[in-house]
Amino acid sequence: MPWLLNLGYVALLLAVSPVLLYRRWVLGKYRDGWAEKLWGQLPERSGSKPCLWLHAVSVGEVLQLRPMMKLLAAQRPDWDFVITTTTRTGLDVAKKEYPQHTVCYFPLDFSWATHRAIARIKPSAIVLVELELWPNFVLSANRLGIPLALINGRVSEKSFRGYRRIRPLIARLLRGFDLLAAQNNEHSDRLLALGAPRDRLHVTGSVKFDGVRSDRSNPKTTELREFFGLHPEEKVFIAGSTQAPEEAFALDTWQTLRNEFPNLRLILVPRHKERFEEVAALVASRGWPLLRRSTDRGQAPQNSELAEQRVDSTQNSIPPILNSAVPDPGPILLLDTLGELGACWGLADIAFVGGSLTQRGGQNMLEPAAYGAAVLFGPNTCNFRDIVEQLLARDAARVVRSEQEMTSAVRELLKSPAIVHELGVRAKAFVATQQGAAARTVELLLSLPINHANSTPERRAA
Repeated sequence: MPWLLNLGYVALLLAVSPVLLYRRWVLGKYRDGWAEKLWGQLPERSGSKPCLWLHAVSVGEVLQLRPMMKLLAAQRPDWDFVITTTTRTGLDVAKKEYPQHTVCYFPLDFSWATHRAIARIKPSAIVLVELELWPNFVLSANRLGIPLALINGRVSEKSFRGYRRIRPLIARLLRGFDLLAAQNNEHSDRLLALGAPRDRLHVTGSVKFDGVRSDRSNPKTTELREFFGLHPEEKVFIAGSTQAPEEAFALDTWQTLRNEFPNLRLILVPRHKERFEEVAALVASRGWPLLRRSTDRGQAPQNSELAEQRVDSTQNSIPPILNSAVPDPGPILLLDTLGELGACWGLADIAFVGGSLTQRGGQNMLEPAAYGAAVLFGPNTCNFRDIVEQLLARDAARVVRSEQEMTSAVRELLKSPAIVHELGVRAKAFVATQQGAAARTVELLLSLPINHANSTPERRAA
């Protein structure tokens, strides 16, 4: 099986190589980490400490690890921890979040890369976040006798339909796990239907609930409020984790409502860093002043300077058709940095969660919900279907199906502070009742048959 998979992967890599080369040379993507990805040249670990290797695909999964890493580090201070990720943005955020631990790329699923990576890390156990069923990696860990765990497991309806077509392979891979921790009963049932061993399957809840902040006065949110020059009397509308054309929809909403609600501020947070310049250009094309978070913090304008800029921008930046005794709205705010959206949601009175008016399937709406914001999202939220259903069942969020509905919903909420408050209270209470999965997951991880002697994989397999 490994070499059949290798041949398939090589064929796939050759087929997509023109796209990869284009993105590398033209868009600047995929330029680093090839030794780690293709050849498994991960940092070679030395010493005899037990080691837990945790793999998180991208930014969302990396941030989900925060509450568990705190618990693991507190309960096992003598262990080494290695965190791998697949994407560059995930790597950047992981290095920022876990500077005390080893952070690197995850190997591609070639048998030689997975075997070499495991031999260099020498993990006592491996933990995969959500559902990462890479056959060669799972089989390599099994051959080397390394305990394998899946945590925060989820199987979407679309993935379930696809996996059922290759159930014999999926069942074999699932039998290779010592621990399968699912987010809820629905995901647990799907894993069972795909061949997961019942005695290794647990329902722990979703660690996404544990990783969110709820205190709006936390230092990071306070820093962002001061950087952007926001005042207590202003109402903040955030469109976060957005994809095109959701930023344009949010801009249109703000522009439509700014005369009626002159204290309305807008913060845009694109999902992908590759689009930061595109969104900045979009704002500039509308003639509005812009303040970017990536501005050198030593040169960032203070509140008094922002006030002066607003006076100047009334004459210089606002389109002439609007420049007639209209209160200056201040600049549009662009959060064009990585890893700060979680704190930025704490500024929101009204929060639109992106990827939901496109075909992306939605992004994580728990962070604005935990802060007690009035949460809006589009109808395409299949990635978070169970959370969306629970929020809507509690009347703790609203669905907007178009740009027009977004504008109408924001207008209604700005006119009715009581509704904003009630939505926020219900959303925050929902998140609080779902927490505790991180502690349950860590308890299960610490029960794995971990080899504390931390011998080489070859010896352990023997």
